[in-house]
This record gives sequence, structure tokens and C-alpha cells, in this order.
Amino acid sequence: MSLVNSDTSIELHQVGIGDLRKRSGWILGLGVLLVVLGTLALATSIFWTLVTMIFIGWLMIFGGIMQTLHAFTFKAWAGFFLDLLMGIFYTIVGLMVVAHPGATALALTLMIAMLLIIGGIFRVAAAIAMRFPNTIWMLIHGAINVALGVIILPDWPVSGLWVIGTFIGIDMLFNGWSLIMLSLTLKNLPKSE
Repeated sequence: MSLVNSDTSIELHQVGIGDLRKRSGWILGLGVLLVVLGTLALATSIFWTLVTMIFIGWLMIFGGIMQTLHAFTFKAWAGFFLDLLMGIFYTIVGLMVVAHPGATALALTLMIAMLLIIGGIFRVAAAIAMRFPNTIWMLIHGAINVALGVIILPDWPVSGLWVIGTFIGIDMLFNGWSLIMLSLTLKNLPKSE
């Protein structure tokens, strides 16, 4: 696929490559930083689980306060009470999350495990029932989801302390390595005219 710009044709996947190439050092640095942070998150997953819960709690508190203030700015609106109640609800739940990050992590981990298992079963069933090209990827995705849920669930509630931090660490690691590989690829691309 290409974009046509007056007399020249530019490949869509090359748009912005020049800017990225100029910043490949920054991309590499960010990738390395994320790999280091991801490794630390994996090594201290309980800490990162609790930090994440506290961060989410504060976001809820801030959102709740803002929604409550919003309700009072538009008192004449018919949705005033709904806005007010939702703002108060978000604030209270946020305060509970900040006050009890461990309990929140346990509840959230149980929900994650159940969603992984149920979603994985549906994906496997859909892959078997609907034959279409590359069904194998849906089948593998479903099987991995079920496996993750089955790994988390029997160890619950203990798994509630490490799962979220581990997921954050894994995400940081993969994101970091993706950026490192992008940076190295950019340096090895031939210069465009």
C-alpha cells in the first residue's frame, strides 16, 4: 500500500522512519530502561502489585472528586444526582483500594484468573467450531489463556500478591525488547532518498 503525494510515491510503512532513525538512540535507551524496570518488577512483583493497586486507588479518588465537582457545576442538569452519586462512589472505592491494596489485588487476581479461563475456553471452542484460515492462532491463544488461569487459580489467594506485579514486569520486558529491536533495525535500514 502506498501514499501518493504529487509526483512521488511513499511506502506507507516508511512514513516517519527518518524521524525514528534520528531518535534511535533514545529508543534504544528507553528499551534498555524498560528491560531493567521489567526485570526489577519481576524480582519485586509483590511490591509492584501493591504500588499498582495504590496508583489505581488514587486515580479513582481523583476521578471521583472531579466527577463530584462536575456534578455541582451543573446542578440544574437532570443527571446531577447520578453524576454526584458516581463521583462519591468512585471516591469511596478509591479510598478503600488505597487503604487495602492487598485485598484489592486478591480480588482483582481472582477476576483475572476467571476471565482468563472463561475467555480461553470460549476461544478454544470458537476455534474448533469455526474453521477459518489461521484458526490455530486462536486455538493457541485460548489454550494459553486457560493455562494462565489454571496456574493462577489454585494458588489463589497467594497468587494475588504476585500476579499483577509479574504481569507488569513481563509487559515492561517485552515492551523494552521491542524498542531495542526497533532501534537496532532502524540503524541497519538503508538510507532513503
